[in-house]
Parts: sequence; structure tokens; C-alpha cells
Amino acid sequence: MEKFESQATLEARRQFLKLSALFTAAGAMPLLSAFNKAIAAEPNAPLRIGYLPITDATALLVAHHNKLFQNQGLEVEKPRLFRSWAQIVEAFLAGQVNVVHLLTPMTVWARYGSKSPAKIVAWNHMSGSGLTVQPEVNSLQDLGGKTVAIPFWYSIHNVVLQHLLRSEGLEPISEGQPNAKQVKLVVMAPSDMVPALAAKQIAGYTVAEPFNASAEVLKVGKILRFTGDVWRDHACCVVLMHEHDLNTRPEWTQKVVNAVVQAQAWIRNNREETARILSRDNPAQYTPHSYEALAQVLAPDAKLYAHYARTGAIRHPEWKDERISFQPYPYPSYTEALVKMLQGTLVAGNNAFLKSLDPAFVARDLVDDRFVKKAITNLGGMKVFGQPEGFTRKETITT
Repeated sequence: MEKFESQATLEARRQFLKLSALFTAAGAMPLLSAFNKAIAAEPNAPLRIGYLPITDATALLVAHHNKLFQNQGLEVEKPRLFRSWAQIVEAFLAGQVNVVHLLTPMTVWARYGSKSPAKIVAWNHMSGSGLTVQPEVNSLQDLGGKTVAIPFWYSIHNVVLQHLLRSEGLEPISEGQPNAKQVKLVVMAPSDMVPALAAKQIAGYTVAEPFNASAEVLKVGKILRFTGDVWRDHACCVVLMHEHDLNTRPEWTQKVVNAVVQAQAWIRNNREETARILSRDNPAQYTPHSYEALAQVLAPDAKLYAHYARTGAIRHPEWKDERISFQPYPYPSYTEALVKMLQGTLVAGNNAFLKSLDPAFVARDLVDDRFVKKAITNLGGMKVFGQPEGFTRKETITT
């Protein structure tokens, strides 16, 4: 088991170092050069989606499966599955794919750390993540002196987890052995988290679904908190597109966003069918996950909510939030709050650029909401997604 842990840790470190290199001007230059050649050779490239096999990609995959892109008159290739964030970023920067879902904090790193010309055009979903722990862990305090895995330093998971730990007087660290008042954080691929928890190599992990549900189904862990119960209706992954396409192919971009928005509206009313679309039993084989685990996330039994409220995994039942929900508008207040939170979060690697960022500027510059606003309005407005009309909200972040 030590060998497994070492290999997983080394691979995670290698992927982070690779991304760190990509997210610098020098590291991104060869890929951006390849991108320029690609768009010159194929200015009207078909839609090429890149994704990781997590529920964060649901809207993109459902839009493809239900032919919503084709219904918009788009030529679209089968979505391309990647195994790591480094792989998907590399392919995106080089122009091999032109629409991806990416961790929201990672887009901040991409645009301001490496000056990558990309923009958020929509959210993929809200909530959809949790903190899963060993069965004997009953509180955040029980994590003192232990190791917890995160999917990436630039992730909402890392931001929310550190917020929770500090609220309990625990210090997040990235190196060395933790003392009783510290929690060591390690980056680990989501696919390695469940077996690492089962082998008791980590005390817990925080990640996107369905890896939290998988631990429940396999009975190797339990959910201590849902991140959406800490930061209400937060975004995890967002839809990222090349700024070049937004500027030179606005009609094409609008059709892409239309389909993503339509997919989210459909998912809200077809949750069980969505779980079947994403499951490994679907001939499309979008993901390797079981229907049981996916349904536990997308269409959970009502009794589960009562259970989570009793155990404290849900402390705000009055919010009546779903385990994962779908709403495409990228609220500026969220982006601003995220940048502020990132500036106070332990993030490994070269993160000096974070200190100089102005949250309000990032909310305007990182996001282009022209297309998603039009798509939402044409579909009937924010009420279609269970949200108040208008494009503003107040962020709720608690413990």
C-alpha cells in the first residue's frame, strides 16, 4: 500500500509541476503557438469538447448526448475524455479542444498566471462536492494531525476546506508532518482518492462527485460536510472557451452556449435519466461510474437528506439546496468573493500574482456573460433554473 501511496503522490506532484509550467508565459508559449497554427489552418473548426469524468462535466455531456449542439446547427465531435487537469489544459491551450470545463480557481491561475487568452462563458453547475472522511472521523477536529487529499490547489475544494479548518483553529500545511493543530493537504487524482481512503492512507478527501458517493456506496467512508452547505450554491467547474472564438465566431459561440444552457434546464427535470446517460452502462461510455453512485448524487432519496441533517453533513437544511444543481449564469459576486478567498488560502507553487489581483476587475475581465445572458433570456429567464430574476446575488459563506 505504501507503494500505491507513493506512486499516487508522485504522479499528483508531477501533474502539478506540469501545470505550473504550462501556466507561465514561457511554458504556455509553445502551446499558444500551436493554437495559432491550428486556427489558421482550421478557422471554422468543429466543436471539440474536453472533459474529466466527473459530474462537473454533466451539462457538456448531456448537451452532446441529446444532440443539443447539433440542433443548434453545430458540427460536433465526440467529447474527448482526459485523465488529469494538466492534460486537459495542455490540449485546450494548444487548440486541440475548444470548449472545456475547468475548476473556477484554475481559470484565475490560467488567465493571470500565464496570460492565457481564455474566458469563462457560463457555469456548469452549482455545489456537487463534499468532504469525505474515514468512518471514525466525526468532526473537523478529528482531522488534526492527519492528511487530507484535495484534487488541486486551485480548486473550490481547497478554498472551502481551508476555510472550515481555520474556523476550527486548524492550520493547513503542505509539507512535513502535521501536529495536532495542523492538517496536511496533498494533491491527489480523484480516481485515487477512494482506494486511498479504503486503505487508510488518508483521513479524508474533498472532491467533486461522484467520488464522495462512491465512498458511501462502497462503505469505505462517509460525508462529513457538503461544500454547498458551506458556500451556498457555489460554482465548482465553469465552461471555458478561447477568447479568439468569442471575438471571431460570436454566432458559433452563442450556439455553443445556447446548447449548454438548454442542457442544464433539461437536467433539472430529468435527473434519473441524466444519471443513466453518464453511467458506464451507457454505450457512449462518457464516464466509468456506476448508475447507483451517480443517482445518489443527481437523484438522491429524500431520506438521505434527513440522514445528512442528523449527522451534520448538512447544517443548513433551511437552504433546501440540492446535492448538485444546475444554473448557468456566472454571478460576478461569486468571482469577486472567490478571488478574495484565494488570496487568503494556502496555494502551493508560484502564486505571487494572486496578491495583485483586484477582485472586481477579475469579475469583469475573466468572465464574458453576453452569450449566457442571451441564452437564459431566450429560454425564459432565471426562473427556469429556480433562481430569482436578474443577474446579481449576495454570497452566503458560513461554517
